[in-house]
Amino acid sequence: MTAEPVNVLLVDDEALVRAGLRAIIDAEPDLTVVDEAADGAEVGPIVSRVRPDVVLMDVRMPAIDGIHATRLLMERHDEPPRILVVTTFENDDYVYEALRAGAHGFLLKRTRPEQIVQAIRTVSRGDSLVFPAAIRQLAAAHRGADGDALAGAGLSEREAEVLRLMAAGLSNGEIAEKLFLGLETVKTHVGNVLTKLGVRDRTQAVIAAYESGFISPG
Repeated sequence: MTAEPVNVLLVDDEALVRAGLRAIIDAEPDLTVVDEAADGAEVGPIVSRVRPDVVLMDVRMPAIDGIHATRLLMERHDEPPRILVVTTFENDDYVYEALRAGAHGFLLKRTRPEQIVQAIRTVSRGDSLVFPAAIRQLAAAHRGADGDALAGAGLSEREAEVLRLMAAGLSNGEIAEKLFLGLETVKTHVGNVLTKLGVRDRTQAVIAAYESGFISPG
């Protein structure tokens, strides 16, 4: 049986950008663009109607930007789509705020086509795109002044070790190999970390680790 394609919603105020992304995505047999929007204000109704798996969300738009649109999707949908924000500059504070709002990663507008489709596949599987260098740089400007705010989270020594490796950008498989653990064991540790930190995914966990001072941006 052939698997259902990953349904993608394109949100960008530039028609040329949407056309380019549509051409890249629709050329893949396992991906399909189900709709487009020119502003964040249009996203909510479209998501309710077409139920996309992944949203490619431009960060800067005239009426409702990608940050606000992402936050609304997280608040108003029990099972929101996976969101990849699209930006020109990786060190943009808008990107960081979008990740904090619930986006699962970001793409630069100059990203190569093969990397775009791979990113869509990655987040559609439930994984997050963690970019340690970019997040580290952005987190430095947002770090809290209260020291290690995660101290009260009750992470075990192993869970803390797993969180540090997550922040370094390692996948579950890579963490398992580095710590000589089974993959299911690592998944359990990652799940425990997310639960104890009260976050939705790996990206949120990494942001919390840097902002709290648990991991130094330097």
